[in-house]
Amino acid sequence: MITAVDSCIALDFFLAGSEFGEVSRAALRRCSLEGKLIVCEVVWAEVAANFPNHEEATARFARLNLEFSPMDSAAALHAGSVWKQYRARGGKREHMVADFLIGSHAMHQADRLLTRDRGLFRTYYPSLVLVDPSPPPKWKG
Repeated sequence: MITAVDSCIALDFFLAGSEFGEVSRAALRRCSLEGKLIVCEVVWAEVAANFPNHEEATARFARLNLEFSPMDSAAALHAGSVWKQYRARGGKREHMVADFLIGSHAMHQADRLLTRDRGLFRTYYPSLVLVDPSPPPKWKG
């Protein structure tokens, strides 16, 4: 089983005090036990920007067994097509093409995506298997 990991999950793991740190850590451990963890260049870059240098970022990725997985051309072309749909439907610049690159990479090069961004991926990648570690919402009564 290959699990693509979204930036939000890796950042939950790496950044101290994250609201979702514990649930993301548990999900990463579970997915790691079930197979390989990969990240595309978008996630690699977004997460690496939070470390003082490239060496530290690379070492942190290695300790977590996150493997760099370059996006193939089919995934990149698919991301462009899906982003075009999003914009044609009136999608604001709230979601950038980077989000669609992450989704298309997971769809083409993994079995599932570990993310907390359910809405975007369920809407634009309905056949993509999502693993969401977020706790269920609390009812307000």
